[in-house]
Amino acid sequence: MTMSIVRRLLIVAILIAALLPGSARACPFCPKVGVTLAAQMKSAKIVLIAKLVEKRTVEQPAVRTGDALGEAIEKGKSTFQIVRVLKGKKLVVGQRQLRAIYLDEASPGELFLAMGGVDSKELVWQPPLAIGEGGPQYVNAVAKLPERGARRLAFFQQHLRNKQSTLAEDAFAEFAKAPYEEVVDLKDHMRHDELVAWIKDPQTTTSRRRLYFTMLGVCGDKDDLPLLESLIKSDDAKQKRGLDALLACYLRLTGEAGLPLIEERFLKSSKYGGKQVEYTETYAAIQALRFHGEECDVIARERLMVGLRYMLDRPLLADLVIPDLARWKDWSVMDQLVKLFKQADNESKWVRVPVVRYLQACPLPEAKRHIEQLTKIDPGAVRRASIQFPTGGVRPLRPSSPRKKADSTVSGKSD
Repeated sequence: MTMSIVRRLLIVAILIAALLPGSARACPFCPKVGVTLAAQMKSAKIVLIAKLVEKRTVEQPAVRTGDALGEAIEKGKSTFQIVRVLKGKKLVVGQRQLRAIYLDEASPGELFLAMGGVDSKELVWQPPLAIGEGGPQYVNAVAKLPERGARRLAFFQQHLRNKQSTLAEDAFAEFAKAPYEEVVDLKDHMRHDELVAWIKDPQTTTSRRRLYFTMLGVCGDKDDLPLLESLIKSDDAKQKRGLDALLACYLRLTGEAGLPLIEERFLKSSKYGGKQVEYTETYAAIQALRFHGEECDVIARERLMVGLRYMLDRPLLADLVIPDLARWKDWSVMDQLVKLFKQADNESKWVRVPVVRYLQACPLPEAKRHIEQLTKIDPGAVRRASIQFPTGGVRPLRPSSPRKKADSTVSGKSD
């Protein structure tokens, strides 16, 4: 499989993830996360705190029949002592212990969050979650929090670096799923210096770093720019982990003045300073501009589109930005896109379908005439664009957030 095909598949995967219902995230650069503890507790019939009494391991049966496997699973269940029932007391009346599968390492006496339900009048338990000594207080507090808003996030901010991994991951998931505007509302309660320290910490994972950059973009100021610029300009890939969020953070703090640095290093050419610009870096820069065009009002869309248009001079990557230009109603590049369609070769022919979709979305009369002309050159590309998007529209990569400033419509022609 060639690198170009791999790249296309990666893009498709990213775009599909962005289109999935419920995938809108506070951290637009964070990976999709699992169900939060709050959501799990809400859906469970029984929720309780338990203490591990005996740890057992499920062993593979010698004979793989249904009965043998069921017996092995039953023998492999660990035993937990019920400490406090938080939900579903009537379902566990008189019960002091529960038995459930737990596969990770643990020692007797450790505290767990156990959740379960009822199946055919029998209690069925999910694998308990290790929560540590501070877990009960965490769980109690979560149950009392408002369902959304800055107050809720302020609590989880305290636990982003909790030593108990279950709680730290849950706090991260809460941020990753909250609407971005709620993160902005948290600004006055953000711990700026801690965010900077966590970003500098080499042990911080890339996904966490992306969240911290997103938060720093909200609460940071010009004093953070030297650090951000040093990371952007670094030749060390580790320093640029989470580059998309890093660039978005930088632009939120600099505004339009920060765009030239990003355009020169990542967008204008496939090389910078005599070195090849990595595809992932260029894509990160596009993601940062896309974020600002969809989620923020710091930089006018008209100025952001200037940066995206540089990609049209790079035919192999032009398809990455054409949907954005159509969604943001930049009809000034119509003739340039038609030229890209006509000049496309085997290395860049995938640009043709996005070009047709752009023309389908364009309200100018010239667009329809161009489609008729391009159909004679490559009817297959036109047909594929029409089949995938029969309405002729351009499907957004993310739901657009309301913007305080009016969106600009850039047109090179008039009706």
